[in-house]
Amino acid sequence: MKISDLHLPDHVHLRTFVSREALTLDLTELIEKQLNKAINSRGKATLALSGGTTPVPLFNRLSHTLLPWQQITITLVDDRWISPDEPDSNEYLLRTQLLQHHASKARFIPLWQANMTAEVAEKSCQIQLQQITDPIDIVVLGMGNDGHTASLFPDAPEFPSALHNKMDCVAINPAQAPYARMSLTPARLLNSKQRILHIVGEDKLATLAKALTCSAEVMPIHLFLQHPLIIYWAP
Repeated sequence: MKISDLHLPDHVHLRTFVSREALTLDLTELIEKQLNKAINSRGKATLALSGGTTPVPLFNRLSHTLLPWQQITITLVDDRWISPDEPDSNEYLLRTQLLQHHASKARFIPLWQANMTAEVAEKSCQIQLQQITDPIDIVVLGMGNDGHTASLFPDAPEFPSALHNKMDCVAINPAQAPYARMSLTPARLLNSKQRILHIVGEDKLATLAKALTCSAEVMPIHLFLQHPLIIYWAP
């Protein structure tokens, strides 16, 4: 599929790059600019990030970026409900790939809570996330080939109610993907100033094309395509 085959709404902007390295450089610069802008405006900034392999180069570059990290709060878009000592944990990913070097000074709000199920932890997770009182400055989303984003899986029994949940987080139990999850709700993700969809590979273009014609109940990323969004893509 070609980029030109995508018919995106006017409020969705697509930025394409010849390489993933070029994408990482440009996205790092955008995030740096937006965080500095927020700090200059109100003395603090917030950043919500996704896991997976795609953002690892971004995390590594950001960790070496000279920012006033002590004024920046970072949280996760979602996490698997496993110990942050395990490599499949998104918290583990952030602690080992981003919260290093200069970025080690950032404040981190985890989703995972010890010694409780995701369902039981919803309340304490909500309390943690309420430390972020403003709209999140930047949310960086990913997307699976099934159209899920964050841990908003359409096959999860909690998903229909999650679409209308006004809280910050929700426990999710996907039918096909491993592990219970905690995810920021669509309401909290949309309560943000800048949303970025960071994807790579030709297959993701076909997923986007399908998502534009499906409902959010079928492909959750559709919901975010109905709101202002910047898509970063490289082959």
